[in-house]
Amino acid sequence: MIPLDADFIYEVAPTFSGRFLVAQRRIVSAIADDFATMLDGYGIDTYLRIAHFMAQVTHECAGFRTTEEFASGADYEGRTDLGNMQAGDGMRYKGRGLIQLTGRQNYRRYGDLLNLPLEDQPELAAQPLTSLRIACTYWDDHGLNALADRDNLVAITRRVNGGTNGLAERGQCLSRAKTALRRRQGIIVSHLQGGTGSVLRRGSFGAEVERLQTALREAGWPLAVDGDFGAATELAVLQLQTSNGLTADGIVGRVTWDALGV
Repeated sequence: MIPLDADFIYEVAPTFSGRFLVAQRRIVSAIADDFATMLDGYGIDTYLRIAHFMAQVTHECAGFRTTEEFASGADYEGRTDLGNMQAGDGMRYKGRGLIQLTGRQNYRRYGDLLNLPLEDQPELAAQPLTSLRIACTYWDDHGLNALADRDNLVAITRRVNGGTNGLAERGQCLSRAKTALRRRQGIIVSHLQGGTGSVLRRGSFGAEVERLQTALREAGWPLAVDGDFGAATELAVLQLQTSNGLTADGIVGRVTWDALGV
């Protein structure tokens, strides 16, 4: 499994500040721990498949700023092709998810596929982890791994969007995803040859960061164990690496884990 964490998502997504950054961090933090495992479970597990999945979801969710479309959904009112047969269905079944479900019919279908009451409780589709499950299920349901294997951005965009809306931005996201994956694969090789474990660096989130912080605390660095690889954790790692004669790059790979005795 290619290690994918919050840092990887941030490398692909646009950079925001202020309230947009807060919104982005909320969503990324909620999905980061499960991101790699979830994608792997749907066969989104190769360089091209991951890159194309990231290109599409990054555009669809406005750079991980939202799991719900900004418009009210009123434009979908009366859209029988979406299954919107009852008054209020347009707004009730507006777009939600990392790849956005739209219309009562789609909420019913993906609710059945995921064994979730999405038709009765459509707001569930906006929960970050559920929105990731929806995106992966949609990807699998539409056979997008095969198109990713052929590196066919236009065909994937048509199946996701119904047209080529945002194609240029999706292409930019695809390029960033490919670059990020190549960079991470190089880091993995240099830090994990001959061993196993997680490669962590500034921007990483989750249980593995908590394990690192706990080990650093036990080794004498007074860190908060919050699962967020920030400046304080990076400084502790740099000091640990320096004191053990390792390359001081702030990246935690096999040799750094070994130095901690973990």
